[in-house]
This record gives sequence, C-alpha cells and structure tokens, in this order.
Amino acid sequence: MQDEYRTVARPGVHETEVNRSRFLCALAPAATEQEAQAFIARIRREHTDATHNCFAYVIGADAAIQKASDDGEPGGTAGVPMLQMLLRRDIRYAVAVVTRYYGGVKLGAGGLIRAYGGSVGEALDTLGTITRRRFRLATVTVDHQRAGKVQNDLRATGREVRDVRYGEEVTIEIGLPDAEVDAFRGWLADATAGTAGLELGGEAYGDA
Repeated sequence: MQDEYRTVARPGVHETEVNRSRFLCALAPAATEQEAQAFIARIRREHTDATHNCFAYVIGADAAIQKASDDGEPGGTAGVPMLQMLLRRDIRYAVAVVTRYYGGVKLGAGGLIRAYGGSVGEALDTLGTITRRRFRLATVTVDHQRAGKVQNDLRATGREVRDVRYGEEVTIEIGLPDAEVDAFRGWLADATAGTAGLELGGEAYGDA
C-alpha cells in the first residue's frame, strides 16, 4: 500500500475561458469507479447543450484504475491531458469533468491539450487538495475510571478518536501510523499503569 496520497479537498467547479470557448472543470473526490461514473453522468445531464463533456479519473492509492475520454475532441487532446494533470499532481480517488462550450475559434491540438490540462490544474489550485496517510486501526480497551483521561490525552496529542463504545469496559478506536505503534504501546502502559489493552486491526487511510 502507498503510505499516502492526495485527493480533491471538496467538490466544486472552476471556469476558464480560452479564445471565447468556456471550459468548466468540475472536480470531486470519488471512492470507487462507480462514484466517478455517477458524477460524470450527473455533469453530462447538467450540460446537455455543451459541445463536449470530457473526463478523467484515478481510483486507488496506487492509481490502479485510470480512465479518460475525449468525448468527440481530437484523440488525445482532452481526456489524456486531464488524466496526466491528475497524475502529475499525485491526485488519487478523484474525478474531473471538463465541459466545453465552443466559442467559434479553433484552438488546434496544442491549444486543446493546454486548455483541458490547464483547466484541471487551475481547478485543483482553486478547490485545494488534502493528503491522506496510511494508518493502522487500533482498539484500546480501558476501565471506566481511566477512560475519560485516556480520551482527553489521545485528543491532546492529536490522535483521531474514531469511535468510543461503553460496555463492561470502554473501547476506544483510533488510527496509528505503523512507525508509532511501539511508542504508543509504551505510552498507553504508562498512562494506565499497564491496565489497558491494545489490539491492532487492519489498515486504512485518513486525513494527514
């Protein structure tokens, strides 16, 4: 698994104009290929009168799924430069749709490549990106007497408390970078006089 990846901070649209043609780049995070395709379909429905609705998406922290479409533009002048811009910026789990309203001036192959790739780059700059880092899910089990202090200490040290469940004992789910597991185990033993349990689970990604 990749240690980290970047993705789109929030869905949004950024508009640019090149030689009277309007280029609207709609960007969104997409956890799956189905989500990406649903977003593309929605944008196409919103812009049925557009000259072109070209798209590109990258799914997977390792960019395992990559798709692009020129939607009628000359081959390789729209979807591919859009995809290349996403990859160049290390963007993953994201989809971009660039809607073009033709303004009457032909841009040529080089102009189209710059316009479509540039539209995605400007949209990323405008909407922003976030880094998501790989971490290990961990479950802390502690008695009720110590649970409140442990939770406060976890939050004070910047740990993300993902879930808290109350039963005979209190179960606290957190995320830990692999490199910090041993140090955390030592900290937890000190903080709870060795009474807390720590169980490691699978891996996931979270905001850095």
